[in-house]
Amino acid sequence: MIEVKRSELSDGEFNRGVFATRDIAKGELIHEAPVLPYPNEQDILIEHTVLADYVYEYGINHGAIVLGYGMLFNHSYTPNANYEINFDNHTFSYYAFRDIKLGEEILINYNGEVDNQEPLWFNKENTEESKTKRD
Repeated sequence: MIEVKRSELSDGEFNRGVFATRDIAKGELIHEAPVLPYPNEQDILIEHTVLADYVYEYGINHGAIVLGYGMLFNHSYTPNANYEINFDNHTFSYYAFRDIKLGEEILINYNGEVDNQEPLWFNKENTEESKTKRD
């Protein structure tokens, strides 16, 4: 149903994304990814690693490293997929928010809600740095 391949949306070292290998219907489960939760106090350690850009908030007191394809979905403010957190099973479930066509890249909103248009955390940092430099 899904595969990892080169994405034109990513400009990082690996340029990867998750793509549909068949048509996926709206509401269909795309992927269920297990998570490794960790206490928020450990964020200071993770911030110094490549994992910093891949972790998710996991409730009030924890962050989570999402396994499987979970770390590889790219961001869009007009996503075709969303995710739900299942704290009992320690998984993230990714669902088609709309019909997804064969070959289409599967995208989520990194803010956690499909319609959340807030700047992403890494863009907020750049915006704040630019503002500080201008002041």
